[in-house]
Amino acid sequence: MNKTMTIGGVEFDLKLTLLIIFGTIVPMLDYYGHRITGTKAYDRMVLYFVLPMLLIVLFFRESPVSFGWRIGDWRTGLKWVVFGCAVMAVVLYVLATTPAMRAFYKERAPDGVAYLIYLTAVDLFGWEFMWRGLMLFGLAHYFGPGPAIFLQAVPFAFMHLGKPEIETLSTIFGGATFGFIAWQSGSFLYPFLIHWFIASFTMLVATGRV
Repeated sequence: MNKTMTIGGVEFDLKLTLLIIFGTIVPMLDYYGHRITGTKAYDRMVLYFVLPMLLIVLFFRESPVSFGWRIGDWRTGLKWVVFGCAVMAVVLYVLATTPAMRAFYKERAPDGVAYLIYLTAVDLFGWEFMWRGLMLFGLAHYFGPGPAIFLQAVPFAFMHLGKPEIETLSTIFGGATFGFIAWQSGSFLYPFLIHWFIASFTMLVATGRV
């Protein structure tokens, strides 16, 4: 899909336009609580994974591999996973015990350690494919990896509004870091693993389960 459309002398790339609209509308649907399955994590799997896959295959007529749906450079990816999880474990062990973090997550963390870890994986798998897969690699095609790394981090950061301030303010940098790792490894998988650890560990520390 490489067609363009001209309106009033302005040329629009249809693929890029659709990508931007999609990346705006889907988070809005999530924010306004449109329920599909009755469970937010499963709803997000539909919104952020199933719909992007359909967009790539049916509308773009491309392979998901071009959008980070692959193992990629697993050596580079796993190095980042080990390093990222180790560093964030130390940071979060301090930050997640602040009153704001404790109050927020005690009300929202799933019951049971195993269920919490499982549901967090479901919740974040599609989330990571959306931002570090579809949006990152899609935008990089037009703007290059540098701008794309930060562009995809913007909606990611705004979707954290309502969470504790210290967490929300960090997300533009965290999102850009995840984007960098995805680009370096060629896959969304490794940012997903790091994000899964961060989210799970944060809730476990904040609720006093570790």
